Amino acid sequence: MTTAALFPGFEPRRISTSGAEINLVLGGHGPPLLLLHGYPQTHAMWHRIAPRLAEHFTVVCPDLRGYGGSAKPPTTNDHAPYSKRAMALDEVEVMQALGFKRFMLAGHDRGGRVAHRLARDHPERVQRIAVLDISPTATMYAQTDMAFATAYYHWFFLIQPYDLPERLIGADPAYYLRKKLGGWGSNLEHFDPRAYAEYERCFRDPATIHASCEDYRASATLDLQHDATDAAHKLECPLLVLWGAKGVVDRLFDPVADWKSVASDVRGKRLPCGHYLAEEAPNETYAELLAFFGGH
Repeated sequence: MTTAALFPGFEPRRISTSGAEINLVLGGHGPPLLLLHGYPQTHAMWHRIAPRLAEHFTVVCPDLRGYGGSAKPPTTNDHAPYSKRAMALDEVEVMQALGFKRFMLAGHDRGGRVAHRLARDHPERVQRIAVLDISPTATMYAQTDMAFATAYYHWFFLIQPYDLPERLIGADPAYYLRKKLGGWGSNLEHFDPRAYAEYERCFRDPATIHASCEDYRASATLDLQHDATDAAHKLECPLLVLWGAKGVVDRLFDPVADWKSVASDVRGKRLPCGHYLAEEAPNETYAELLAFFGGH
């Protein structure tokens, strides 16, 4: 299956970076806007707002390395191929290949963490950044308590050494996906059946299961080292944080204050939904992103 029906007028592309081949769809006209998905999804999660944003921007929706139709490079003992640094470099090289040296950027969940690292490592590339339903990785780990560990158990499950989570998830990936996507203040009725079918198709691939575990293993090790190195310097580009009023982030964290600890120019807003903003509250998410990114 392709996602063509979900992204009318968009063009499918594959771009080779220095570390992976990235699958994406591209559409629209105007200033470039890169949209990064989260776990355990693909670029299909943007289907309810990307076509509308494409009326104002040139919209690029890739699959992160390790997810969807993008490559799943071999990993290393330090998980570096799945660090947010490696994932961010993919996206810089994708945008460069498309002719965009500077761009705006929005990321949901894991994509928000890639966006954060991209803005850190390549500040000259990023004009504005929006992160959806996350606080900074280091903040969330540092503030872990029983409530967070219970709600976000997967953070601690997926980082277990290979191949414990891979085997357990792989025994029934459709069941695991259903439980994961139906949590975090959301329910499965919010998902378009075509998008959900694509998430399930991609997540049945053992290589995707392994790569996504490596994504989390990197977050608990190398990514934290990178964040600690940068802790003394704040992001300068404008940052918008949006989060779901029914989700864990709203209940256990203070997203605006958390992001002000790492960025100088922060604003934010809760939306009437759970974790999956772009699919549960597409109108509100679209309106906030359009206003922030300056669509006309």
